[in-house]
Amino acid sequence: MAMAFKMATTGMWVTDECKNSFMEMKWKKVHRYIVFKIDEKSKLVTVDKVGGPAESYEDLTASLPQDDCRYAVFDFDFVTVDNCRKSKIFFIAWAPTASRIRAKMLYATSKDGLRRVLDGISYEVQATDPTEMGIEIIKDRAK
Repeated sequence: MAMAFKMATTGMWVTDECKNSFMEMKWKKVHRYIVFKIDEKSKLVTVDKVGGPAESYEDLTASLPQDDCRYAVFDFDFVTVDNCRKSKIFFIAWAPTASRIRAKMLYATSKDGLRRVLDGISYEVQATDPTEMGIEIIKDRAK
């Protein structure tokens, strides 16, 4: 039976699939990114899309709708100045200008509840257009 975690503030529920996919990304490295969406009718936060380990940050940004909100997590691999391989998980709150006001409010109020379920996020980026979440911003934050 599928479980869900209730987010008290909004009455939204985060499905087990969200948490399990995140854990697979974090520990097994089977996903490069995960995109989550809110189903307003069922009050569930669900997995919308998963990017395989070979996919890039550009694949993630291309998969985000231009007229609707989403949450995403991205596993960013990089090499430090002392030549150490590292990985940081970014949480991205995507609320494009063209999305409905109701969707923006729903995503804004549900964000913290989802973040609490996804343990191990290093950084958060909020974006209303692609320039606010460019790869340079990600690289700069991860230093």
